[in-house]
Amino acid sequence: MATKVVEIKTLKVGKYIVLGGEASKITSLTTSSPGKHGAAKARLEAVGVFDHQKRSIVKPVNTKVDIPIIDKRVGQILSIQPTTIQLMDMENYETLDLPVPDEEDLKERLVEGGEVEYILAMGNMKIMRTKGSSR
Repeated sequence: MATKVVEIKTLKVGKYIVLGGEASKITSLTTSSPGKHGAAKARLEAVGVFDHQKRSIVKPVNTKVDIPIIDKRVGQILSIQPTTIQLMDMENYETLDLPVPDEEDLKERLVEGGEVEYILAMGNMKIMRTKGSSR
């Protein structure tokens, strides 16, 4: 697992965090002011990048948490099957089999020979968007 350790107070909405062993995108982050006998607390809500589950935690703002190292790459679609898409990475020309994305509008824009952006995080891969002028 490629992760990095940071304090919760350095995180922002739209960044990524590891919650429950899954890479998740932060959707909301609120902090409370410190009380008379305690530290400030942060409430963080995130949605899993690969499994789309909502997760939340409440911790002191100086707690250390893991953030995933996300590698964004570009690939060309070689073939489209009902459940998988075969891609060729444009940097190292390696062929990969990725699952078909859940989003209907993204599914419709996928064409053989078109380029897509995909992410690689914690051993998982996912197509995020189409690139260039495909359909």
